[in-house]
Amino acid sequence: MSVAQRKYFTEVAALAEKIVSVTLVSGKVFTGTLIGINPDNLSLVLADVKDESGNMVNRLFLNGSTVAQLSTAEKSFDLKALAQRLEKVFPRMVKLYEDKGFIWVMDKVKLTDHGITEGSGPAAERVQRVYDQFVSETTKA
Repeated sequence: MSVAQRKYFTEVAALAEKIVSVTLVSGKVFTGTLIGINPDNLSLVLADVKDESGNMVNRLFLNGSTVAQLSTAEKSFDLKALAQRLEKVFPRMVKLYEDKGFIWVMDKVKLTDHGITEGSGPAAERVQRVYDQFVSETTKA
């Protein structure tokens, strides 16, 4: 898989759990939370879906061949910028796994766009403070 392909799938995967608008080749538009993506054919699963008439559906499964456009108004979380910020506090101890959506700090603290998912103790507390400050600054912008 090429670098461009990996980046493409990383961007699509970053839309998971975000509110998206999907335009079909027929012109129909659906808005809902993206909860599943099949990377082989880009089929999608949306939750709490509203169509252009305001009709609600709990789950909607869309075949990738019918999807013309996928978009979101939400700004994606900048994991790379967070890793750079952490690198200033923990020099040479930060590993970014952008394609997998997480950062390892000191090989013991795992951090995603939702916060710390693994690790505890003073190092994790320090990582959490950097994360909280980063989120606070980036959500103001």
